[in-house]
Amino acid sequence: MRARPASPPTPRLTSLSHGGGCGCKISPGILAELLQGALPGAHPDLLVGADTSDDAAVYRLNEEQAIVATTDFFMPIVDDPFDFGRIAATNALSDIYAMGARPLLALAIVGMPINTLSREAIRAILRGGEAVCAQAGIPIAGGHSIDSVEPIYGLAVTGVVDPKRVKRNSRARDGDLLILGKPLGVGILSAAFKKDLLDETAYRVLIEATTRLNVPGMELGNLPGVHAMTDVTGFGLLGHLLEMCRGSGLGARIEADRVPLLPGVRALAEAGIATGASARNWLSYGKDVQSAKPANAPLQAILTDPQTSGGLLVACDPHELPGVQSIFGGLGFAQASVIGRMTGASAGVHIE
Repeated sequence: MRARPASPPTPRLTSLSHGGGCGCKISPGILAELLQGALPGAHPDLLVGADTSDDAAVYRLNEEQAIVATTDFFMPIVDDPFDFGRIAATNALSDIYAMGARPLLALAIVGMPINTLSREAIRAILRGGEAVCAQAGIPIAGGHSIDSVEPIYGLAVTGVVDPKRVKRNSRARDGDLLILGKPLGVGILSAAFKKDLLDETAYRVLIEATTRLNVPGMELGNLPGVHAMTDVTGFGLLGHLLEMCRGSGLGARIEADRVPLLPGVRALAEAGIATGASARNWLSYGKDVQSAKPANAPLQAILTDPQTSGGLLVACDPHELPGVQSIFGGLGFAQASVIGRMTGASAGVHIE
């Protein structure tokens, strides 16, 4: 009986891709060019489309139910296959929570270099995604797979929401407070990881941040004083805040010293550790950012840092702040912080 060929040794996942996590995203400037004139027209039951770069599409079924649909996938940000699957699934689910919706089911998006990665590694990636979906209380009901040069994993997720409680990124109001649900620095930590500059403790910080489901979004959706919500991912804090500003026809002011950071991120940024996506982000939207502070490369790297499975960014009436803080704190997001406010100025961001 012929012996079964041995599985090839599994290389580092991050060595197989040219980018990782949400840092793989096409820069906001180039994406805007690509989508110009390419989006379909309005539909009476399409409550949220692509016009304001929102997190998911929302389609009304009736007066009490609307379907929320999104898809998100990327290449590895870490080498452990199970962790990669968990991070990708958590990130995809975040778009549903950012609309104030409840996820129902997911479909897996799988592209793997079959002759390079072992079957065990690929199965571990899939198990990671399944574990997160089980935590979220939803099934992975199917999906699609291809043999690709670089490893890709993610989900297409369907959720449900009351049409009257949809939280868009374009409904912020003048004077709204801005609350960031998770600390920044995922991209910087992942860049340090690729350079073998991350110890085990810092690696666990990275995994914990990127696999924490943004479940507060479901409860925040019930608060009438929460006017707008989005999640901070590949375009960095400044990029996603600018989308909120443009959609709402407002400006924003943020206090840099109040922006929460993951442990060790500031020191790494001051040592020059950053992602290429951070620089691309700044080139795309830096013209719309003003600062009261002198030119500061580490701060710029932090505020443009691409967040994989980043936190919710909430714009709420000041009177609703206690309720928002209670929801975040009660669900384990102790570092959720007020970082600034929306203003009636032009649709740009001012850093104080």
